[in-house]
Amino acid sequence: MSILTTYVQKEQQLKQLQEDLDRLKNDDRLKAELQFKDKLEALMREFDKSASEVIKLLNPQQGIAKASSTTRTGRAKRKLKIYKNPNTGEVVETRGGNQKTLKAWKDEYGSDTVEGWLVRTED
Repeated sequence: MSILTTYVQKEQQLKQLQEDLDRLKNDDRLKAELQFKDKLEALMREFDKSASEVIKLLNPQQGIAKASSTTRTGRAKRKLKIYKNPNTGEVVETRGGNQKTLKAWKDEYGSDTVEGWLVRTED
């Protein structure tokens, strides 16, 4: 492809984008949204509030639920399970079933028995 062909194509794309932009500038919905945004930003400056503060104020549950239910990877945090072996008194705290002592107990006493040793579950 020659540089002239590339230039002509880019020129046509620019013309099309300019037409799209002109249509958007005349759209009443865009004008209303821009006006709302400007007024909101002015109000935020007047009360010295950030966007995140406004969001927390308008929807306090969203920030709480998101912070407690997910980790940095976006995956929900597992609940902490606390087991106590009645035979030895030993306590195991785990967030997954792949804990060494817990696996040994399940091999020795059976999974159903060990699940009966569950003392409590925490978030």
